[in-house]
This record gives sequence, C-alpha cells and structure tokens, in this order.
Amino acid sequence: MTLTILSLEDEAEVRQALERDLEEFDGRVRLELAEDASDAWSVVEEIESDGDELALVLSDHRLPGKSGVDFLVELTADPRFTSTRTVLVTGQADQSDTIKALNQAGLDYYIAKPWDPQTLRNVVREQLTDYVLETGIDPLPYMPVLDGVRIMESIR
Repeated sequence: MTLTILSLEDEAEVRQALERDLEEFDGRVRLELAEDASDAWSVVEEIESDGDELALVLSDHRLPGKSGVDFLVELTADPRFTSTRTVLVTGQADQSDTIKALNQAGLDYYIAKPWDPQTLRNVVREQLTDYVLETGIDPLPYMPVLDGVRIMESIR
C-alpha cells in the first residue's frame, strides 16, 4: 500500500511545474497526473485496483468538460474517499465556485496560481500528515515527507 497524490490539471506546463515542485515526495508517495475529470476517475480506479490509498487530490478548477470543483464534489461523495484530502490549485475559480468547493466537497485547502513552490510543499506535507493521522496508517514509511513533529506528538 502506497499513499498517492493525484494532480488534476489540463495544462501540460502547469502539470510539469507541479511535478517538479513535488519531487521531494517522489519515492515515498505515488504521484499520478490527470488532464480532466474523466481521466482522473480512470486514475482513481487504477489506484484502487493497485491497493494504494488516494491520500490527496490537487485539482485545478477550469478543466475541459467537468470542472475540478465538480470532480471534488463527486469524489468526496464516494464513501471510499471520505478521508481523502482535497486542495484546489487555481487562479480562475470565482467566489461561488470556491464556496461550492468548501460546502459540498469539504475543501481542505485553496492555493492560488501562481503558487510559491515551498508553500505548495508545506501544504502537501500538512495534508498528507492529516490523512495519515486521520486514517491510522503507519506513518513510519512516510516520515521523510510528513510533519515529523505532529507524527511524534500523536505517537506519545
């Protein structure tokens, strides 16, 4: 079982920037990329069939077809993913989109584009730590990418 981050982004250069900025998580967690909501659901099913955990979704809002917010609403309504952490990474969501993400998808965090790479990494670390603590997954294999202080406090 491996913790997985799903990045849902339709622009190739933005996907590459996310992948680059999350390199330090590589090798400890699985990073999957999707271009639209349909592609994301295929990736989610692959993660599930591999026996891995969808710990975190980083989603853009404006996507071809279904919006990222609508994808997050569907995802969080699925009982398999009630603990999955969700982060909206966008520069184009208006206030009503953001409210929908908060109220209907239980959005855990919002990052505006363009993001600061260190802020992104800190948010990902925080969200993965929250996921591990909430689900009771053994944190030891993931310690290099988690908030070590919070993990150690929870063990005491």
